[in-house]
Parts: sequence; C-alpha cells; structure tokens
Amino acid sequence: MADLDLISRPEETAARALPSNVEAEAAFLGAVLIDNRVIEELTTPVLPQHFFEPVHARIYERILQLLDRKAVVTPITLKPYFEADEALKDLGGAAYLARLTADGQGLLAPRELAGQIYDLALLRELISVGRNLVNSALDTSERVEPMEQVAEAEAALYKVAEGASTGSEAQGFATATRTALGMIEQALLSGGHISGTTTGLTSVNEKIGGLHDSDLIILAGRPGMGKTSLATNIAFNAADRLRRDMADGIDPEKSVGAATAFFSLEMSADQLATRILAEQSGISSEALRMGKISRDDFQQLSYASQRLAELPLYIDDTPALTIAALRTRARRLKRRHDIGLVVIDYLQLLQGSGRANDNRVNEISEISRGLKTLAKELHVPVIALSQLSRAVEQREDKRPMLSDLRESGSIEQDADMVWFVFREDYYVAAREPKVPQDNDDAKTHDAHTAWQAEMERVFGTAELIVAKQRHGSTGKVRLRFESRITRFSDLADDSLGAHSYD
Repeated sequence: MADLDLISRPEETAARALPSNVEAEAAFLGAVLIDNRVIEELTTPVLPQHFFEPVHARIYERILQLLDRKAVVTPITLKPYFEADEALKDLGGAAYLARLTADGQGLLAPRELAGQIYDLALLRELISVGRNLVNSALDTSERVEPMEQVAEAEAALYKVAEGASTGSEAQGFATATRTALGMIEQALLSGGHISGTTTGLTSVNEKIGGLHDSDLIILAGRPGMGKTSLATNIAFNAADRLRRDMADGIDPEKSVGAATAFFSLEMSADQLATRILAEQSGISSEALRMGKISRDDFQQLSYASQRLAELPLYIDDTPALTIAALRTRARRLKRRHDIGLVVIDYLQLLQGSGRANDNRVNEISEISRGLKTLAKELHVPVIALSQLSRAVEQREDKRPMLSDLRESGSIEQDADMVWFVFREDYYVAAREPKVPQDNDDAKTHDAHTAWQAEMERVFGTAELIVAKQRHGSTGKVRLRFESRITRFSDLADDSLGAHSYD
C-alpha cells in the first residue's frame, strides 16, 4: 500500500530522491563557525544556493555577509539574525546554531565536505535540466523545434558545468558591488586606464577603459576601411598579453590579456594566420602569399612563427554558422580553453534560427540579441564586425553615423559600444585628379599639387570613432595604419582624442 501511495505522489518521490547530504551541510557550517578561516582555504566555490536545506543556505549567506564586514562569526553573533526565523524555530531555534559546533567533526575534512555539498548541488541541477528537457520534448502542443531545444539544453548543461546554473536568480547588491570594486581595483593597478581586457592600443584603452566583460561591441565600417585588420590586431594583442603575463608568472585572473576565440566567417584560418605573421614579421602579406621574400625575411618569419606557436588564439573558420551553433562552439571553447574574448567577422554572415529568414531585419535582430546573450552568458566581451549601408558613399563627409548600421536598428540598441573605422586616405586616394603632363595648364598642376598635399596629411592615419559607449563618453581616437602589413598602432599626437562625436 505504501508503494502505491508513493506512485500516486511522483513529485514527493522526486523530491525525496534528490541527492543531498544535510548532515554534511551541518558539519561544514559547524566547522566554519568554529574556525572562520575555513572559508579562506576552500578550493571549491561553495555558495548559499548550493545547500539543499533552506535554513542552512540562509545561515551560510549570513556568515558570508558578516565575514565580508570583517566580523567574527559565532553562534552567538549569528543569533540576533535568526530569532524570527520560523524554520529555524522548528529545529530548536538559536540552540540549533550552538549544536552545529557541538562535536567539531567538520574540522577534520572541511574541504571534502565543501566538495560534496557542491557536487550534490550540481547533480540536483543536472536532474532539473534533464526533467525540463524531457518535459519540453514530450510537449508538442507549443512548438516542435528539436534543434532549438538541443541548443537550449546545451546552454543549460554549460551553466551546470560552470557551476553557474543559479545565475537566473536575483543577485544580492553586495555581490554586484564586490564585482564592481574588483574591476575598479584592476583599473587602478593597471595604471588608471584598463578595467577590462586590453585592446593593445593605449589610445583606445584610455578612451574606453579596455574591453569589459558581458559587453557587445559592434565594430563597423565600409569595405576597405580595415575592420578585419583592427579586429585581428585586437585579438592578437589580447592573446599575446595573456601569453606574456603567464610567462612572467602573473596569475591569469590578474592579467589584462585574454585567450581569444576568433570566428571568421569570411576569411579562412590560414589567411588570418598570414595576416598575423605579416604584422609580426613586418613583411607584407602580399609578399608572403606570392613568396617574394629573401632568406633573411624567411628567417624573420620563422622567428615570428615560433613566438606565435603558444599564442592562446583559437580560429574557427566554419562558414555559414547559425547564431545557435556559434554560441555552442563558444561555450565549448570557454569550457576547454577559458576564453576571455570572442571576435566575430562578420555579423551579416551569421544565420538566424530559420524562423525569421523571410525577414532579414528580424533575422539580424535575432542575431544581435543572441550575441549580447552570449556575452552575458560567458561573461566575456564580444566584438562583432558589421557592414555599413551605402548611404555613407552618397554624403560629402564619409564619416559613418549610427544610422548607417545596416539592416537593423537592433544592432545599435543591443550594443554596449559601437565603433566605426574610418580612413580618410582611402577616399582621398580614390579622387586623385589627372596626373599633369608638361603641356597641361597651371590649373591642372595646382589641382594635383593640392591633392598631393592633402594625401600627405592623411596618409597612413585612421580614426576609430566611438559612436556609442554605455561606460563613458563618445569621441574619436586617431590611429596609425600600415596597410602593407595591415597593422593599426598608436599615433604619438592624438589631437582628436578629446573631440566629441556628433
């Protein structure tokens, strides 16, 4: 009869069957209350939500809050906070807090207890993910989209693997404040201008404060402006900074560099590698492709390739990726290589889920939302390159504006930062007047002389226009661009750096 009762109450059976060890939780809390330093020595990140017993979760949360204020935590100092706790009264009230420290068994193996609490919490989350997966697969009344359900299941499993499946819960302001203070401290230690991942360009770092976690950065420009070159430079600089910091014995957590994932939907991996080799060796990529190099050049190239061999830069050149597939691949790279920066070249080559394919604007909106979600989910900056509409070419001033972002206003809306790359020399070179001959009039000679003077003024320079920035002001940063080796670098005189963006 009892078995029949259990069958008639499947929820109760499931609840009873959830993996947990309340005794281990009590022993661990007792160890912490006897010796507060136990928490400092933990190798497993135990959080209040990892406790199965709600009362234990509340006790642990209060312990963490008091320790954060540098207070000594004992059953006596905890007592005032739990006098009105009804669930604790059922366990014996304040006397239960004292009972936690009665035998001190937890002090024998606090790390093992913490590890078990954490592992059991992950198992419970795994059961929850599995149950939701089964329920959504069985329920065909709303939708029948198996691939989308696979993507959602993989996202949920990734969160469990990262121990972050409780991320959907509200976060205490104290936790958010600690994170913000950590970023401010990083900016302070870096000399006052980087609170995120470095771009490798000092003038850009000073303008934006580095690349911030969870940000979506749109890097846009017309063809020929150097979008891919700048994105490749930033990806290399971030990865190389991490490699150098690790070689110097700096903790990766404290480095302003980052392992980087580069999703190249336009160029192949070997083309990108050639660009980086050209940039680092100082030999033009055209000469590399055609083999027009000397033995000395090849020696230089060999040294450059040896330096790049250990670079934490991962290139995925799979064409025609969907936004769901890209997010899946990025999660995998985060899990395997702990990437700290994602670059996508370029946004318009991504595909949506298929539902919005009949409407390109809706599809681009879905993609930009997916990229912002990816940035928040992986807690890394995401740089997505984007094409601009031809409206730029119709204007006298070719500098891009936010309204030029192609196909969707949602790109501007979802982005935390929007950058435009603008090279005036590209347009000045295109309007070169007729080369004067000896028998031409003075007007022709003067026109070409004026063009040469203008070309000398702008040659080899570029502007990075920060048109939108949630963390600070907009403006322009002048950069040097060496088209021969596709490299952007800082200009000594950044006189336009303080100009506001109109």
